[in-house]
Amino acid sequence: MNFKVLSSGIFTTIQDQGRYGYNHLGVTHSGVMDEYAYLWGQKLLHQKNINALEVMVGLKLEVTSFTIISVTGADLNFKINGISQPIWQTHFIRRGDILSFGKRVSGQRAYLAVKGGFETEKKYGSYATTVKENIGSKLQRGDVLNFKAYSKIATHRVQKKYIPDYKNPLTLRILLSYQESYFNQEEKANFFNSPYQITLQSDRMGFKLKGQTIYPHKGGIISEAIAFGSIQIPKDGQPIILLKERQTIGGYPKMGTVLAVDCFKLAQVAMGEDVRFEPINIDKAQNIMKNFCRNFI
Repeated sequence: MNFKVLSSGIFTTIQDQGRYGYNHLGVTHSGVMDEYAYLWGQKLLHQKNINALEVMVGLKLEVTSFTIISVTGADLNFKINGISQPIWQTHFIRRGDILSFGKRVSGQRAYLAVKGGFETEKKYGSYATTVKENIGSKLQRGDVLNFKAYSKIATHRVQKKYIPDYKNPLTLRILLSYQESYFNQEEKANFFNSPYQITLQSDRMGFKLKGQTIYPHKGGIISEAIAFGSIQIPKDGQPIILLKERQTIGGYPKMGTVLAVDCFKLAQVAMGEDVRFEPINIDKAQNIMKNFCRNFI
C-alpha cells in the first residue's frame, strides 16, 4: 500500500514537529513550518506524532490502496481525480485515485497526512527532512511512500472559526531580547513603525526582510544559541527571522523573538508581501501559547 509520486512539485518533504536534543552537535531543529496546520491534520486523523508531507504546489500522487488522509494549511487547489476538494478536513481515498495540488490560491504550505503515517525511518529521533544536512530528501518523481491500508470511512472537518485566513495582513508579536539595549529608542521606533517586505532570499532557515534599516550601537556579539523566531540584525541593517532550519548558533545582535504561533502564520506569507512588528509582554505571550496548546491536548 503506497502513494506513487507522479510529480514531486516544488520542495515537497516529509516532516514532523522536528528533532530535539541535537543542537550541541550542530543538527538543526527542522520540522514543519506551520505547526498549527500540521497539528490540525493530526487531530483530524485522531493521531499524534505521525509525519506528514509539507507541500508547495505541483505535487501529484497515485494511490494504490484505500485509506484516510487529512489536508490542511494553504489552499493549493487540492483535487482528487481532477475534481477540486475542500481542505481542513479528511478524505477517504481508494486505489487508483490521483491526488494533486495545483496553483496557489492562498497561503504557501499545505500538509497531507495519512492515517498511521508514512512508513519511513526516523533519524536523530525524528522524521523531519533537512536537505542541507543530508537528512532525508525532497520527494522525486517515481518515489514510493508506503502506508498501512485503512478501510473505515469517516469524514472530520475543522470548524470554520479555527481555519486561518492567510490573506489577512500579518503583524508579528515579539518578545524583546536582553539585547534590546543594543538599539536606541529611534532605532526601535523605526523597527516597530515600518513595514518589512519578505524577500526572495527567504527559505526554511529564515525569512530575510527588506525595509527600514536599523543598526545596533554595538556590532557583533559572542556566538550563542539561536531560538526559534529570533530576529537577527546583521551588518546591512535588514532583519532576518530565523525559523525551523536555523543555524544552531549565531553572533548578530537580536531585537527579540517572534512568538511561535506567529512564526507558523509567517510560514504562509508569500514572498514580496509585507509584515509588521509589535512588542508583547511575557505574561500575554505565555497565555497565547497556553491557549494554542490547549487545542491539541
